[in-house]
Amino acid sequence: MRTHPIAARGGPLLIAAATAALISCLLWALPGIAGAKASTAGAKPGGATELGDPEYGVCRGTDARCYHDWGNFDPSKGVKVLLYTRTAGPRHANLGPALAAGLNPPLTDANAAQKGLIALGAANGFSVDYTEDVTQLATAGALMKYNVVVFLSTSRDTLDDNAQTSLRQYIRAGGGFVGIHNAFGTEYNWPWYEGLLGGANFYDHGSYQAGTVRTLDRKDTSTKALPATWDWKDEWYNLVPFPSKVRLLASVDEKSLTQGVTGNLGHPGHGLNHPVAWCQYYDGGRAFLTTLGHGQTAFDPASTDAGDKNFQKLIVGGILSAAGAQPFCR
Repeated sequence: MRTHPIAARGGPLLIAAATAALISCLLWALPGIAGAKASTAGAKPGGATELGDPEYGVCRGTDARCYHDWGNFDPSKGVKVLLYTRTAGPRHANLGPALAAGLNPPLTDANAAQKGLIALGAANGFSVDYTEDVTQLATAGALMKYNVVVFLSTSRDTLDDNAQTSLRQYIRAGGGFVGIHNAFGTEYNWPWYEGLLGGANFYDHGSYQAGTVRTLDRKDTSTKALPATWDWKDEWYNLVPFPSKVRLLASVDEKSLTQGVTGNLGHPGHGLNHPVAWCQYYDGGRAFLTTLGHGQTAFDPASTDAGDKNFQKLIVGGILSAAGAQPFCR
């Protein structure tokens, strides 16, 4: 009797291996299939129902074991913040005119966001240096002087190769990062940075309008002083990809948006789960993120608007916790 060619070449082993691989693929796919079914609930016909699960090749999420506690930063010696507001595309009005080169160049009253964050720091125990000069981010050593680097409404390709490398090394050394508003419209073509934002990116937004923010997690440093709900006016960014492996801290109630949530590029909104603030550990560092911060008085501690006050509590808590001066992302 002749032996079948496959069997002669170890057929039973090949068949067993193929069967095991098939079973593995099916087991891997089942959660995605279930998630896709769940995500279609209430979705508009023809809209995207599965946007994938981007992975960035680093330790990320809410597990503190992702943090590199290598002794590079000691907040007990004072919290120092570097504020970066360089724009290589659209520029938000609250940033005012572009800044001169160097560190801490002169500001005008129109540079409302920068002046406001500096004042918030003075009132809450952290110092702020500021710049729009990419050469100030040229080395990891230059960034290591700061407990936190804040990107506030930066836009497009605002970093060169040296600055990208420095930021990555700084985060891996245990540095803190805070991304505010159009930090989500920055470095679109750099996957590592997208991961730093929580695996999320700005896609579009609807009208600048009033809405109700819901505080989702009131245990975190950034949210513990906030009410359960608060009124605020913003652009309410729609996100693609959607944040993943993060702790959601606040969301907007889309039902409170009188002009709807459909964005200028057609995004239908996020329904019942429209996050506006979250936190995560990422590639050795800490990252606090919020899509809020469009308004002209948002960062001004002299503002008497209750929404501004709540937003500032969120930002201050995010900065101090990303610096390690307060508990982070708990």
